Formats: sequence, structure tokens, C-alpha cells
Amino acid sequence: MENQTNIHQHDHQFSDAERQAVYKSIYSRRDVRGQFKPDPIPDEVLARILQAAHHAPSVGFMQPWNFLLIKSQQVKQQVHDLFKKANHEAGEMFEQETQRQIYSTLKLEGILESPINLVVTCDRERAGPVVIGRTHDMAMDVYSSVCAVQNLWLAARAEGLGVGWVSIFDRLELKKLLQLPTQVTPVAYLCIGYVEHFFVEPELKTAGWLDRLPLQDLVFFDQWENSHAEHEEKLVKYLSQAAY
Repeated sequence: MENQTNIHQHDHQFSDAERQAVYKSIYSRRDVRGQFKPDPIPDEVLARILQAAHHAPSVGFMQPWNFLLIKSQQVKQQVHDLFKKANHEAGEMFEQETQRQIYSTLKLEGILESPINLVVTCDRERAGPVVIGRTHDMAMDVYSSVCAVQNLWLAARAEGLGVGWVSIFDRLELKKLLQLPTQVTPVAYLCIGYVEHFFVEPELKTAGWLDRLPLQDLVFFDQWENSHAEHEEKLVKYLSQAAY
């Protein structure tokens, strides 16, 4: 029985190379804005990353997502116009002059440069009014759609594709432009394509906007802001070590 148990557990483990590949995709993923190449994405590659997105977890297995592919330059230009308007408004919202100056230098989208724009949406009525797991938190369908975004992003990185998430829009104007049904909300507007390079560090960190927070300062035990727990010294030590 012990041997059978060990074999069963081993079958569910990744090999060292497989595990390292998963972590490499996670840690080398970047939000891409300005490095897109015009090279087309092969249909089989695009299908693979969409399949990865479709296999994301969803509350109540409701699968609330749709994937709206945009290749038309005319539609991209219309979306870009919405971005420019919202981006100008956003730049005026920062109180500090240094922040406004840094913000004005940042390229925050690759709408026109990327060969494919992809809108991940959430159908708020996909599984009916009462859904397992959403009975007490109606936002769980939106959270599920975000899981699809992350699945796609990591799969794209493994394929050598860059992805950039553009969120600076008036959501209702974007929804109107794309003719989304009333019950469908846009969750993520993604720019996808092959890139000249991936940055080693996130662009906003390099630009001096923010630094990555220390993980050990973000992990609590049992109650909020309780950062000390008996017998957890080893875990806290590991949390302070560098990632992959």
C-alpha cells in the first residue's frame, strides 16, 4: 500500500524541468507596451493561448468569459482614441508634480502596434441568477474572468508572446464602441504580439514609479497584521529570499 501511495503522489508531481518552466513563465512575464513587432501570430499559437484561458478556474463552473479578437486597424484606432482621452484625464489626477512628469513619459499601451487586440469579457448572466459560489459575492464571476486573463498571459509568455493590459478607458464608452450586450462587461483589454525583447524588471519599477514590496511584509497569520506566528520562522525566512 505504501508503494502504491508513493507512486500515486509521484504521478501528480511535475518534473524539475516542468516546474522550473512554470515559474519561469510567472517571473519573466511582463506588461508589454512598446516592444511589439508586426509579425502575425500563427493561428495554432493563438488557439493554444485561448484554450489556456478557457481552462481557467471559474466559480460554479460558470465560465463567464468571451474573447473578442480585434485585428481591424480602424477599430484599433477608435479604441486608441478612447485611450488618449482617458489617459489625458488620468494624468491630471496625480497630485505630485513629479508623478505627473513621470506619467507623461510612460507608454501605457500598444493598441496600434500589436497585431492582435483581445478583449476578455464577463457575461454577468451566463449561468443564471443563482450560481454555486456566487450566492454571497456577486463579483465572483468577474474574478473568474480575471483568472482567464492570467492563464492566457502565462501561456502567451511561454509561447514567446508579449501581452499588455490596457485599463485606461471609460468603460461605458468602450462597451458602446464594441457593441457589447447589456449584461456583458469588459474585464481586460489586451494587446498581444511577438516582441523585440522582454524587460528584466517591470517598466514601472525601472521608471522609478514604485518598487516591488517585500513579500515577508505582506504575509500575516490568523489575524490581520499579525506577522508573527509560532513555528513559522523558517517560512518567514524563505519568504525573504529572492524569487526564481
